[in-house]
Amino acid sequence: MSQRDGFASGFFAGAIVGSVIGGVVGALITQKRDLELIEEESEQTNGTAEAKKTNILKRRTMKAAENEGVEIETARRSLEDKIAQLNATIDEVRKQLGNVNTNSTQSISDRASRSDEPR
Repeated sequence: MSQRDGFASGFFAGAIVGSVIGGVVGALITQKRDLELIEEESEQTNGTAEAKKTNILKRRTMKAAENEGVEIETARRSLEDKIAQLNATIDEVRKQLGNVNTNSTQSISDRASRSDEPR
C-alpha cells in the first residue's frame, strides 16, 4: 500500500519538474534562434547586393517548388487516368470470362443430362 500512496504525489511532482525543465530548455532554444535571425538581418542590411541576390535565389527556389507541385499534380492525374483505363479493361475481361464460364457450365450440364438419358 505504501507504493500506491506515494504514486500520486510523485507523479504530480514529476510533472511539475518536467514542465519547468521543458520551459527553460524551450526558452533557451528560442533565444538562440532569435540571435541567429538578428545576425542574419544585420548581415543582409550591410550587404544590400548580397541581400538582393539571396532574395532572388529564395524566390527562384520557391518558384521551382511550385513548378514541382504542378508537375506532381499532372503526374498524379495521369496515373489516375491510367488506373481508370486498367479498371475498365479488367471489367471487360471479367465479363468475357464470365460468359466463357457460363457457356462451359451450361455445356457441362448439357453433357450430364445427356449421359443420364437411357441408351
